[in-house]
Amino acid sequence: MNRIGTSAAVLLAVGATAAPAVAQLGGWQFGAVLDAAATSQALALGKRDQGLGLGHSDFIARGPLGSVFDAQGIVAVHSHEGKLEAELENLWLQTRTLPWGLQLRAGRFASQIGYLNEQHPHADDFVERPLLYRAFLGGHWFDDGLRLNWTAPTDPYLRLGLEVFRGRQLVSESVSSPSVGAVVLSGKTGGDIGRAHSWQFGVGYLYNRREAMVEEEEDEGGAHEHGHDHSHAHGAAFSGRGMWLLDFAWKWAPDGNNRLRQLKLVAEYARVDEPNSYARSRDFHQSATLGLVWRFRQDWEVGARTDWLQVRVPHGDHFHDGRLREHALMVVWKPTHSQALRLQVTAQRDAEGIEHPASRSVQLQYVLSIGAHSAHAY
Repeated sequence: MNRIGTSAAVLLAVGATAAPAVAQLGGWQFGAVLDAAATSQALALGKRDQGLGLGHSDFIARGPLGSVFDAQGIVAVHSHEGKLEAELENLWLQTRTLPWGLQLRAGRFASQIGYLNEQHPHADDFVERPLLYRAFLGGHWFDDGLRLNWTAPTDPYLRLGLEVFRGRQLVSESVSSPSVGAVVLSGKTGGDIGRAHSWQFGVGYLYNRREAMVEEEEDEGGAHEHGHDHSHAHGAAFSGRGMWLLDFAWKWAPDGNNRLRQLKLVAEYARVDEPNSYARSRDFHQSATLGLVWRFRQDWEVGARTDWLQVRVPHGDHFHDGRLREHALMVVWKPTHSQALRLQVTAQRDAEGIEHPASRSVQLQYVLSIGAHSAHAY
């Protein structure tokens, strides 16, 4: 059976098992999300193969453990090179009753750094995540660790967070293997301006103690090809000792009714320092993204996004320049709250030192949620 035939069989199997997943038992909720897409040409640093395949599809269970804890487990399923792959994405406990605005989480979960990372990819406005996430966080960075958040009893909203992770999902093969491989400090603030406007600003810093191993290549592209393959398995294609990530979101909804009409703007910038022990001050990675989505009817949205990426690709004790630009246009029809059919056209330009850029890729994505699913982020 060829790749498309295999992927089609996978879609049918997941669809058949999703329906009975809807249930509630003792306050627990169960559900599933199907994310299927057809892609004309795979994108550089992308997470979707050419042809028909599964994207980020989930099987979800969540609920209370007594009066003290909440819990959640998610198994994510996707197709890669015509094969079905599954991994445990979430398995965590979280407190419900700590005083002084504190909340503690332990287990496996997605870091809250940035605007998108904690959000599940099938809830995004575009088929593929921005270059920033695909290059520096493997698309969707989840890991094993602890989180402590403090939410201020103030208006506007203010939340400060500390996360400690093993870091193996960020850099799996590293020079050393510290028990605490990554630490994230983050803050979010936001509020409303009248009835029609709202905003959110975030800042995060990732301290990465796991330095990626770089294979010495026999030809010019060998080491980066290794990095590209690694990124598909949730590793960062380009990592470093420290990363600053700034994010800003603004929404406008006439009369405050965002179900009928809404304009959303999201901008993010990241800088990654010290790619390895040989790096000097000029050797750093950076990336930015700017996206705009207009909901002009309750069931229709259009959007545009532009990304740029500049990196210093490590080759042992020296570096090569790398860069890439990406532009995307999308239109999505949402006939119900639980369904989305999205058409997206993406072009990649000005590639240097980045493997397999796509001059133009057309993607058609279908997302179906059944039963419990995560709450929508801001």
